[in-house]
Amino acid sequence: MSTISKKQFKQYIEDFDFTNLFNQLGWTYLDEQTPIKLKEETYLFHSVAEKSGFRILVFKPEKRQDLPDYATRLQLDRKISKLYREHLIIFCDKKNTTQIWQLYVKQSGKPSRLSETRWHKGQEPELLYQKTSNLFFTLDQEENITIADVVDVVNENFSKNVEQVTKKFYENFRKEHKKFIEFIKGISVATDREWYASLMLNRLMFCYFIQKKGFLDNNLNYLKDKLLYCQQKKGKDKFYISFYKNFLMALFHKGLGSPDQPEELKKEIGKIPYLNGGLFDVHELEKQYESIDISDDAFENIFKFFDEYNWHLDTRITATGKDINPDVIGYIFEKYINDRAQMGAYYTKEDITDYISKNCIVPFLFDETERKYAKAFKPEAEIWQMLKESGDTYIYEAVKKGIDTKNLNFTTPIITDDPNHPLWADLPDEIRNGFRPELKDKTVQPATQPHLWQLRKEWNKPAPETIALPTEIYREVIDRRKRYWELRKKIDAGEIIHINDFITYNLNIRQFAQDVIDNHSDPDFIRHFYQALSNITILDPTCGSGAFLFAAMNILEPLYESCIQRMENYVE
Repeated sequence: MSTISKKQFKQYIEDFDFTNLFNQLGWTYLDEQTPIKLKEETYLFHSVAEKSGFRILVFKPEKRQDLPDYATRLQLDRKISKLYREHLIIFCDKKNTTQIWQLYVKQSGKPSRLSETRWHKGQEPELLYQKTSNLFFTLDQEENITIADVVDVVNENFSKNVEQVTKKFYENFRKEHKKFIEFIKGISVATDREWYASLMLNRLMFCYFIQKKGFLDNNLNYLKDKLLYCQQKKGKDKFYISFYKNFLMALFHKGLGSPDQPEELKKEIGKIPYLNGGLFDVHELEKQYESIDISDDAFENIFKFFDEYNWHLDTRITATGKDINPDVIGYIFEKYINDRAQMGAYYTKEDITDYISKNCIVPFLFDETERKYAKAFKPEAEIWQMLKESGDTYIYEAVKKGIDTKNLNFTTPIITDDPNHPLWADLPDEIRNGFRPELKDKTVQPATQPHLWQLRKEWNKPAPETIALPTEIYREVIDRRKRYWELRKKIDAGEIIHINDFITYNLNIRQFAQDVIDNHSDPDFIRHFYQALSNITILDPTCGSGAFLFAAMNILEPLYESCIQRMENYVE
């Protein structure tokens, strides 16, 4: 629980007084200068606090410097990471009007991603307060707290905003969805009206994402401007019916949904891309109900709601409290569409699209790179040495649940079926009694000693949540721990020397790929990997809402970005 009030916190932020802020939160005082040279420029970082090795660094530009741009901040963070692996950087401008809190957030099952939380003078620091005020540590915690504990607390507080924003957007979206239904005319069946409202809002959200990238006639406010333009024709043009009838249907069906756009239409809708995915095709409801119309008021309301948010096509965590990316469409589809299976509408959830996509795309990229640059993939090559020295970094957290990984001796000669094996040290005696290697695979007479199944009856009891995944019994905990032991032994022995082994053993292939790109020392490897990235084509023949394409983009974008950064560094 935080001991800092919002009023105190706000004052520290407005005063740019980070030393006293973190001191108030129970962090240890630091006063160290760290110069970082990038290209021809030297950037001076000031360490103001630390906790168990986790550093808080502040950067303020010198006289001739400006607040570094995003690409420069990434490069600076990479250099800082070599000195202080776990850290948070606060970038400030010269005039003390802007702060950018930058942190690499570690998310389970996903590569670490950059989180940016911005604050500008005159703005309430509510988001920063939500994230930072919970980074409080008491004196009682001081003796036992480790850097891993600090990292967990920081990650938890700086990553939760993404889910909160998505859920908040969804809650408001539901209300807007209900309002939108009331404006739909010409559909007699209530469930069809609800379905059509979902379709229209999905189309509009998709358009909002691409218009913010300038893909709709190079106008970042394309839809809203076109609505105003159409309304100005009211009274002047006797053929004007509504924005829906006169403009949107042409934009959707003949513009975004058609490869052949007549010149007359281009004059009306501007330069619009053809999106061959089915989303903007004439829908079966539009064929069934030919007299559909939607009032302009519906679009005024929904555009006003959408304009409250910042729309990003990438998954960068900027954390202004109003940032959403295409994952929000997935969240909405999961809530709305999966409840409509009887209509033949399905949405593949993110965990499934991510699993399938990463296990197709990442091996392809490595195989393509190996095809052009085979020496980087020999058993003794750098990438496999990185893996060999990684410990259990690429074993998923779920597999490691409840295992005291720090105190395991991986050179022990004791077999895992022995009750004295270190894997079982924390298990109750009645569970450890089930380890009887001398009875394994043997038929035992009850008159001499009990059967193995009798000794293992206790294994069928639920295990406590401190060591178990949800619903796990002791038998499953034991099997999972054995799996962990086998994986760790293979990694330490250097037996994993093919990218497809990551699929076989269910290792974190995305994080491995990201780490290889971020840390590999051979420029030629990075160049060949970049070429593989540049030449890849993703085809989803049954695209639908684009769930798999979004998953593919989420996998490719951070790898592409890292390759660019690495190659820029080589040019320095």
